[in-house]
Amino acid sequence: MIKKRIESVDVLRGFTIALMILVNTPGTWSNVYPPLLHANWHGLTPTDLIFPFFLFIVGISIYFAYKRSENSFLTYKKIGIRSLKLFGLGLFLNIFLPYFPFINDFETLRIPGVLQRIGIVFFICGVMYLNFNWKVLLSIGLAILIGYWLFLGFVPLPDGTLPTFDRAANNWSNFIDSSILGKHMWQPDYDPEGLFSTLPSIVTCISGILIGKVLDNANQIKNLLLSALVLLVSGYVLDMFFPINKAIWSSSFVLVTSGWGTLILAIIFYLRDVKDIKFGKIFKYVGMNAITIYFLSSFISKCMYLIKVGDNSNVHSYLYETIFVQSFFSDNFSSFLYGITVVLFYMGLGYAMFRKKIFIKV
Repeated sequence: MIKKRIESVDVLRGFTIALMILVNTPGTWSNVYPPLLHANWHGLTPTDLIFPFFLFIVGISIYFAYKRSENSFLTYKKIGIRSLKLFGLGLFLNIFLPYFPFINDFETLRIPGVLQRIGIVFFICGVMYLNFNWKVLLSIGLAILIGYWLFLGFVPLPDGTLPTFDRAANNWSNFIDSSILGKHMWQPDYDPEGLFSTLPSIVTCISGILIGKVLDNANQIKNLLLSALVLLVSGYVLDMFFPINKAIWSSSFVLVTSGWGTLILAIIFYLRDVKDIKFGKIFKYVGMNAITIYFLSSFISKCMYLIKVGDNSNVHSYLYETIFVQSFFSDNFSSFLYGITVVLFYMGLGYAMFRKKIFIKV
C-alpha cells in the first residue's frame, strides 16, 4: 500500500536543492568540472536540469496542495502572498550583494532571478489549476510551446530583421528583455530568468501539475514511463527545429527537461513509495524545507564573500585556499570538494530542522 504522502516527491525536491547548492558554490569558478556548468548557449548539461526540475516539482506540489481547495478569495490570497514572498526573497538576494547596505547606485540592480521566477510561475499556475481541468491545462501548455517557437523563429523584429535563436540582438527573447528591463539584467544582452522566457517556464510547471495527476491515479509507473517517453522523444525531435536552450527556455528544453524529471521521479517513486526501500531520507529532509535551505545557502554564501579576511581575501577564498587547495588534489577536484562540503553542511541542517520539527513554509 502506497503512503498518502508521496515521499519520492520530497526526495527529488531535496536532491534537486542539493545539486543546486553544489553548482552554485564551487571553491572557485576558474576550476569547475564541465557537467557542473551550464551550456554556453544551445545544449544541455546536468546543471541545466536543476532549475526546470524545481519548477516541475512546484507543479506537482500545486496539484496535491490545491486539489481539494475551494476556488475562493482565501485560496487566491494564500497563493498571492506566497508568490510575493518568493519574489521578495529573490529580490532581496539581488539587493544584498553588491548593493547592500543600500548606499550604491540601483540603476543596474538585477530584477529577475530564480526565486522571482518561481514566485511568478507559482502564482500563474496556481490560479490556472484552480480554474481549469487537466485537458485545458494541457491545451494551454501546448499552445504556449508552439506559439513561443513560431514567434521566436519566424516573426520579424520591429526593424524588419529576421529573428534568430542565437545569443544576439535579433533574438526576440533577448530583445524584449533588454527593451523592458534595460540595465536590470544579469548580462547586458540577456537574462536567463528574463521576462519573455518566463512564459515557457510556466509550461514546465504545468507539466508537473499533469504528472501530479498521473501520480495520483492507478498504474503510476506505467503511465509515468509512458509520459517520460513522449516528452523526451518530442523534445529531442523538436530540438532539430528549435534547439534545446536554457537561457531562452526553448520549447524543446521544456519537453526534454520535463521528460527527464518524469523519468527520474518514476524511478524514485518505484523504489521509495512502491517497494518501500528506505533510501534518500536525507534528501527528503532537505526537500521538506527546500526554499528555506536554498535561500540560506545563497545568503550565507554572499556573506562569506562580503566578510574580508586580511587585505586581499574573504571568508570564502580563505577557507577554500587554506583547507581545500592541496598539492595532491587537482584544481577541479579541490573546487568540487569545497562544493560537496557546503552541500553536506546544508544536508545536515535539513536533518536538524526535521528532527526539531521545524518546517518553514514561505
